[in-house]
Amino acid sequence: MGQERVPDREALVAEARAQTGLGDFGNTWFFANIDALIPSLNNDAQLSPAGVAVAKGMIVNGLVNRLRHVELLKQHPEILDEKVEVAAVVVGLPRTGSTMLHRMLAAAPGMTGVRWFEAQNYSPFPGEERGNPAQRRAAAQGLLDYMVANIPDLMSIHPMSLDQPDEELIVLGQLYSSTMIEGTYHVPGFAHWLTAPETDRTQCYRDLKQILQSLQWQDPSRKGARWVLKTPGHLMALDAVIEVFPEAKIVMTHRDPVATVPSYCSMEYSLYQMVSETIDRESVARFWVPRLAELLDGFMRVRRETGGRNFVDVRYADLLSDPIGQGARVLEAAGVDVTPEVRGGMEQWVEHNKREDRAPHKYSLEDFGLNKAEVERPFADYRAKFLAA
Repeated sequence: MGQERVPDREALVAEARAQTGLGDFGNTWFFANIDALIPSLNNDAQLSPAGVAVAKGMIVNGLVNRLRHVELLKQHPEILDEKVEVAAVVVGLPRTGSTMLHRMLAAAPGMTGVRWFEAQNYSPFPGEERGNPAQRRAAAQGLLDYMVANIPDLMSIHPMSLDQPDEELIVLGQLYSSTMIEGTYHVPGFAHWLTAPETDRTQCYRDLKQILQSLQWQDPSRKGARWVLKTPGHLMALDAVIEVFPEAKIVMTHRDPVATVPSYCSMEYSLYQMVSETIDRESVARFWVPRLAELLDGFMRVRRETGGRNFVDVRYADLLSDPIGQGARVLEAAGVDVTPEVRGGMEQWVEHNKREDRAPHKYSLEDFGLNKAEVERPFADYRAKFLAA
């Protein structure tokens, strides 16, 4: 009996159509991404039988959400009249305080972000009443319980709850266009394809804007609110982010990669173990050290090309010592009036989430077969430009 494999796109498309009773995917630009992903899952990821099932489910779930989204737009074309305003896009590397900053900003009155349960299923379930996503919340809670049970350190590394703002890379992952996939499966072949010059990285952001319109329509309390987006994965396509959301400030959180790489590699190793029984720490480091350096190189390139317009820098140490001051500075740069109520919303979030301002677990470079010089070398330009005293 041969090794189990993720089936081809046609089989997965047929399954999604069978699950939903729907057939229209709209623009099928993302089929090319699926076609690049499946061979990498089968050849690179070292998937266990359980991992094959998870990967298959991941692809089908994205297709199901797409079918439901297209159908929702047909039923409610007024969704496309929603005016989405993105105030800020937080893009710092993992472990740089970006999650803390994102959630604090989104907690301010008049601001909003993609909630964790929405990211898992951005389209309403069949029969869902507008403004009452109870079934989607229950489904998300089941997934969160499973993740916490299988990755005990997860809540210390990246705290999550159903209603906390989280990364829209989860949504982009359902368009097979984000670093979420390489963060869940060891798929270097797909990761390199995704950043190849010939790969379209703009259409997914046009679709993301449409999905934000849908989320805003689904929850009328968001009317008039300004969005705060966040994921390090945006570094992969900052030029597309700026093209689709030209009004947004690009907020870069800065911290020395030498201090953060081992912690991030540890998280990735834990995630990969959920779908692979054979992945090793050295393979994780061999992929992620140059990949993170590549993301920072992309950030520096786009920043040069745009003359630094719309960029806001936040140093990790400053964020820890004065979170409200840094949050106010970002909002003011984005044209938000930082009233006492806005400041109070950020203060309340900080008071209720004190653990999010530090990483409780430390890992050494040696755990992943690395030494300090090996990590310093690919990040040298970035460290000199943005971390020098």
